[in-house]
Amino acid sequence: MKAVLIYPKFPDTFWSLKHALKFVGKHAYTPPLGLMTIAPLLEKHFELRLVDLNVRPLRRSDLAWADYAFISAMQVQEESARQIIARCNASGVKVVAGGPLFTHDHERFDGVNHFVLNEAEVVLPQFLADLKEGRAGRLYTTDRFAELRESPVPRFDLSSMKHYVSMCVQYSRGCPFNCEFCDVTALFGRRPRVKPVEHVIAELNRLKELGWRGQVFFVDDNIVGNRRDVKHQLLPALIEWQRTNGPMTFCSQASIDLADDPELIDQLSRAGFTTLFIGIETPDTDALMACKKGQNINRDMLADIHRIQSAGIEVQGGFIVGFDNESPSIFRRQINFIQSSGIVSAMVGILQAISGTRLYQRLREEGRLLSVATGNNVADVTNFITTMDAQTLRDGYAYLLKNLYAPKTYYRRLRVFLSRYQRPKVRLPIDRHQIQAFCRSVVRLGILGRERLQYWRLLFWTLLHRPKALNTAVTLAILGHHYRRICQKYFRGERSALSASED
Repeated sequence: MKAVLIYPKFPDTFWSLKHALKFVGKHAYTPPLGLMTIAPLLEKHFELRLVDLNVRPLRRSDLAWADYAFISAMQVQEESARQIIARCNASGVKVVAGGPLFTHDHERFDGVNHFVLNEAEVVLPQFLADLKEGRAGRLYTTDRFAELRESPVPRFDLSSMKHYVSMCVQYSRGCPFNCEFCDVTALFGRRPRVKPVEHVIAELNRLKELGWRGQVFFVDDNIVGNRRDVKHQLLPALIEWQRTNGPMTFCSQASIDLADDPELIDQLSRAGFTTLFIGIETPDTDALMACKKGQNINRDMLADIHRIQSAGIEVQGGFIVGFDNESPSIFRRQINFIQSSGIVSAMVGILQAISGTRLYQRLREEGRLLSVATGNNVADVTNFITTMDAQTLRDGYAYLLKNLYAPKTYYRRLRVFLSRYQRPKVRLPIDRHQIQAFCRSVVRLGILGRERLQYWRLLFWTLLHRPKALNTAVTLAILGHHYRRICQKYFRGERSALSASED
């Protein structure tokens, strides 16, 4: 039998990086790790083909070739996933679906023949056994979590690596925290399970064998969730691997409490981690308490962020507005905090209640749910009745983004970051894609862009004060272009303000 593994398209959001990818001639940030991970479990039963719609379209020939289509998706990919399911139905290709989108809301998808939900290492073998016997059912699920030693080395070779900015691997699943709005613990539990370090090294070696020499994204929801193992197993092994096989740089997601451990920060830096996404959410302590974000309370988060940046690690930040007890002053407070932090990539969204979370359950009990969450937190809508007036929330959110991504404030924040940022301990050599990106930035940002004054000021300032960080400065300037384009798309009434300087 033949199976096409299909990854739906992402909409144009902060996370898509669509407008920044054009500068480096890439189509997507990372390939679909979930599909590449289940591929070794499928290859005994199917001839496989991978189609990532973020890289190329799904062709009629793909569906004519396939007997089955395996689809994995997140909530933000729902529109594309539904289109794929409809095309498969019309072509007579049977659909097998899994991933977060279907795990919480599978009953909303009528065109799927088989649901394989939760962790595939546990559930998929039973489906395949039943399929072989000709008695496959419609729903396969489990409440058991996989031991990650069961997880195979992904079929990285199925992806066309040249189209991506970064490859990806996974070390752990689960998070020790239980934030009310987050579905990570519902999907993967509160006990962070880790993959044997030798498995991680085998995956990195496989990427190197395939010719990869760039960045690798550890897709863990909290890379430091199991601090003992990450400090004493993973990071020492990565430091040694860098010495004999590097350089290769890494990025991941982490919790702010890593700043309490200087040794851990130093290890992350020496291991090659150059970027960490951290959920800051809000500077409002009452809101943090209400959403059970305890790890962010009773600490100086600005000092924590600066400590990480000073180790050569860029902090990207997640921020949320729309918590129950926030007042309209939160929009200005968020701006002030983000500007002071030097978090250049500040992903700010309006709170949504995601299926499977405690927030979703609470709001449903309170009769405040309006719809299913879209997963796109850039749009100025939410899926529940907020305590703040809805129009006040939308207007405040537009005001917040207008200020954060206007060229003058964005480039000012970028200089705040560079002023304390130290050169990473592990660095990639300059390649043709970076040279290409710089040349395109000169034309698009420095000549044609309305931000050209700020762009040239940044470059000259960097050459004078932080010459070794010039590549970082250019990269973040390009990302700023993407963020502004996204803001202009969702807040067209603010286009002129987003394209001009802010006082």
